[in-house]
Amino acid sequence: MNAAYVRQAFRSSTASLSSRTIGRSSRDALASHGRRIVSKRQYSDDKAPAAEVDAEKEVETEITPETELLKTIKAKEAETADLKSRLQYLQADFLNLQRNAAREKEQQRDFAITRFAGDLLETVDVLALALKSVPEDAFAQVDSPSPDSSDSSSNSKSVQTYLKELHQGVDMTHRLLLSTLFKYHVKPFDPTGDMFDPNQHEAMYQAPIPGKEPGTILECQKTGYMIKDRLLRAAQVGVVQDTP
Repeated sequence: MNAAYVRQAFRSSTASLSSRTIGRSSRDALASHGRRIVSKRQYSDDKAPAAEVDAEKEVETEITPETELLKTIKAKEAETADLKSRLQYLQADFLNLQRNAAREKEQQRDFAITRFAGDLLETVDVLALALKSVPEDAFAQVDSPSPDSSDSSSNSKSVQTYLKELHQGVDMTHRLLLSTLFKYHVKPFDPTGDMFDPNQHEAMYQAPIPGKEPGTILECQKTGYMIKDRLLRAAQVGVVQDTP
């Protein structure tokens, strides 16, 4: 009996010991496996930045001559577009400068005689007054040589004939002078009957005239002149006054 009890106790102790050993070994195996997994993860995490750095280095080292050529071409295209834009602006400025220079040159040519023409208008006025001082009917009859004066030559002229020829000469001089001024775009204007314009007319007097619209030019005492579209001399006029 004692021997059987001893054998039973030995078996139970051996079984418990083996179970403990197996459990301990399994726990040790699981722990070692976990440590391996953690180490592998740590190793992979440690290797990830290095892999990224290596990838960036590979990308940087992959710059080929074709890539450099494309970059150079793009830079040259941008520079060419900038130079083309500047050239267009310069061309537009040059064209504007040419137009302005041509316009100024034309104005200088057209208005170069402004002061001279203004001074010459006084001579035109004097000739016009000389023609107005002699009425047209004064030369209606020209005296013929008297039949009693046999000693007078056949080609003798009377005083009225000389005056008429003088009048014709003054008239021709006046017309020729106006024609010369007209060649340089100097033109007279008579505003009689028009409305008064302070930009072109100079009012010398005002008079109330029944039946006339107030502000109407009644009389032109001195003719006005234009040089192209610019006023050379204002016309001196009389204006109808508003009646109370």
